[in-house]
Amino acid sequence: MSVFPDENSAGLLPAPPAALRYEHGSLDPGDVSLQLVELIAPRSRVLDVGCGTGVITDVIRSLRSASVIGIEPDPTRVQRARARGLEVHEGVLTAEFLRQHERFDVIVFADVLEHLPNPAAVVLLAKEGLKPGGSVVISVPNVAHWFVRSALFWGSFDYEESGLMDATHLRWFTRQTIRELLERLGFEVTALRCTVNIGLPSYSQRAPWRWMRPGLRRRLVGRLAALWPGLFGCQHIVRATLPQ
Repeated sequence: MSVFPDENSAGLLPAPPAALRYEHGSLDPGDVSLQLVELIAPRSRVLDVGCGTGVITDVIRSLRSASVIGIEPDPTRVQRARARGLEVHEGVLTAEFLRQHERFDVIVFADVLEHLPNPAAVVLLAKEGLKPGGSVVISVPNVAHWFVRSALFWGSFDYEESGLMDATHLRWFTRQTIRELLERLGFEVTALRCTVNIGLPSYSQRAPWRWMRPGLRRRLVGRLAALWPGLFGCQHIVRATLPQ
């Protein structure tokens, strides 16, 4: 199995996905960056696993005055992250990497676990790098989102370059399955929320959303996600803590 997740999309798309397709950030309080940041205490020591181009890593550093280290296997993304002034190591999380660094208060997996053939093994490895009482903070796409449900109703499960149906995804999570995974690995789930992500292309393509003004669309989808996170939440955001 390649350490480069983008290679998992071979044959599923007309062309390989762009390495920098997630090179954008949002400070919408309903989107992933701020949702993750809110679950990290100020001045924490943080490891961002699979940090990509450092978009979220930079927000954590800035808004939490955190000491942040990133690790990322894709060299193009590593270069872009380092250009932001971030300390980013090229490679994947290993026991040796953890032995070479002091333990962390928080280890972040921002849209990473769905790309792994064995996410449980990586989370268990991360436990070895946490301080007593430390936490993992995780985001995963919601496969039970109504976009996916409606497509399945019509018999479609079409891969895309990015988003919920990113062709590099190997694992699929619902609100329940991500909670169960972490609890089975010995964590206590201490926060569970969802993102709105009004930037999903389908919101500008499908009726009735495409007919709405952006502000109205954002308010309505935000309200629906708060009421039914398993249906309208784009990503599940979880903080899971080691019992003391």
